[in-house]
Amino acid sequence: MIKLIAFDLDGTFLDDKKNILPENIAALEKAAAKGALIVPATGRIYKGIPEALRELPFMRWYITANGSYIYDAVEDCAAARAEIPAEQAVAFYEYADTLGILYDCYQDNWGYMTASMLALAPDTIPDPGVRKLITGLRAPVPELKAYLREKGAGVQKLQLYFTDMEQRARELEELPKRFPELAFSTSMPFNIEINSRAATKGQALLTLCDLLGIAPADTMALGDGTNDLDMIQNAGIGVAMANGDPTVLAAADYVTGHCNDAGFAKAVGRFVLNG
Repeated sequence: MIKLIAFDLDGTFLDDKKNILPENIAALEKAAAKGALIVPATGRIYKGIPEALRELPFMRWYITANGSYIYDAVEDCAAARAEIPAEQAVAFYEYADTLGILYDCYQDNWGYMTASMLALAPDTIPDPGVRKLITGLRAPVPELKAYLREKGAGVQKLQLYFTDMEQRARELEELPKRFPELAFSTSMPFNIEINSRAATKGQALLTLCDLLGIAPADTMALGDGTNDLDMIQNAGIGVAMANGDPTVLAAADYVTGHCNDAGFAKAVGRFVLNG
């Protein structure tokens, strides 16, 4: 029996327009009625998760910011966290400044971005759904590195946005060499996401299982991006979306349909509702 379902949002539970398909909500409701815990596992912060999902009566646990913050919505507190030290984030952004790209971060469950970069985002970010998230969930600061230095607190996630995909491919190879203490992944064709090595969705899944007394073998995880890879590998059943990254497809126990074709609901139906 699957006791916990952990799932990515963008490109997995949501379609490529950032919409929730009714079939996916119905699958969650049926799985919860059968006793499964429902746990979004996303690169987003909690407030960036669609309200229609957060308002479901059985929702409590959320893996956010790629695993750097496990949120307990009932107690309104962190169940676990693994963040990048402020000085390490600043050093990383000093290198990012040489790339001529936009970047931002999550800290204390909110997004922050240099004001001049945020002003460029509507004309730079190619995906309209992502543009909406950035403009709605980022506080402008005069200069992000100076802000992080002054505040001195840990950072949940760093994010880079590229317009040149060849440059992005080069940096996906270069960044782990320059910053081996950090973890790099992608959730969209034009971004790179950066977390503490202690913060991945897969590690967060194991941490939550330990907190709740659930064996990882009794879990199911669904995703499409490389930030979902170790979550899919650590779950009892790892499911990749048909639209997933090739590395995720190769690692999965099962490949379901496309996110636009209710592939999420089909996988839940196969392994949870019919199991």
